[in-house]
Amino acid sequence: MSKLSKNVSVMCFHDELCQVFNALMTALSLLREGAGVTVFFGSRGINAVHREKSKELKCLPDAPREIGEAVMSKMDEMGLPLVEDLFVMLIGEGATVLACPLNLAVFGMTPGDLVEGVKVADPTKYYKEVVAPADMNLTF
Repeated sequence: MSKLSKNVSVMCFHDELCQVFNALMTALSLLREGAGVTVFFGSRGINAVHREKSKELKCLPDAPREIGEAVMSKMDEMGLPLVEDLFVMLIGEGATVLACPLNLAVFGMTPGDLVEGVKVADPTKYYKEVVAPADMNLTF
């Protein structure tokens, strides 16, 4: 099977663990198949790239606590990687991971709060040079 020669933009606007995990796993899978991948975190997704808040993401926070805990337990039982490990893999394997500067300001964060390797996006450049020409734009 040949490698993909696609450019993919993955946008994550949520800080719910399952959404963030799915965005990161999708990005990693596409990257490993040869796609050029840029992952952009905006809106509440900005919490996922905060160095401390990323470790506190909740699974299904609107569901009864025991349901979220059961999903977390199953993910752990399955040996799925942690969000922080997914960031290390993505960045280490060549993906670009960006944080929205507007949402950094709105949520009272600074670039120093970001997970190592995450860059602050230039929104004009991001939409013009990544989103518009992308072969796929995926949103979580």
